[in-house]
Amino acid sequence: MARALALAEAAAEAGEVPVGAVLTRGEVVLGEGANGPIGAQDPSAHAELSALRAAAQVEGNYRLPGTTLYVTLEPCAMCAGALIHARVERLVFATREPRSGAVRSQFQLLEQAAMNHQVAVEEGLLGEASATLLRSFFSARRQAPRAQESV
Repeated sequence: MARALALAEAAAEAGEVPVGAVLTRGEVVLGEGANGPIGAQDPSAHAELSALRAAAQVEGNYRLPGTTLYVTLEPCAMCAGALIHARVERLVFATREPRSGAVRSQFQLLEQAAMNHQVAVEEGLLGEASATLLRSFFSARRQAPRAQESV
């Protein structure tokens, strides 16, 4: 999760919402990603999907059984669905996304019996650090227009 947090910090420095993700199998990192929808002009360029794409290339397969995704923010519906389709075994996320979190906050997509794959979920690892980074990022973003207005 420490690596995911570093990727989130890099995303923030690039002006992206600070989310980072790392996909592992055991101790081996298969893929990682930082949020990048703005820079990539791609609404699907979420950290989780970037990590899954990188790992799929390494594995030569879109199925990623036996893997764990570490991500700094609770996944949205798109990313939760991708975890199911990729057959990720376990998700560990740092902090909840109260507005659009699709794992615990708004929806519990990974717990739906109708899904053809179940993903184990853990939360809270480096949660405070991830939440602080997000709060700081959005606070600075809200202050930016005000600072320009006073010039």
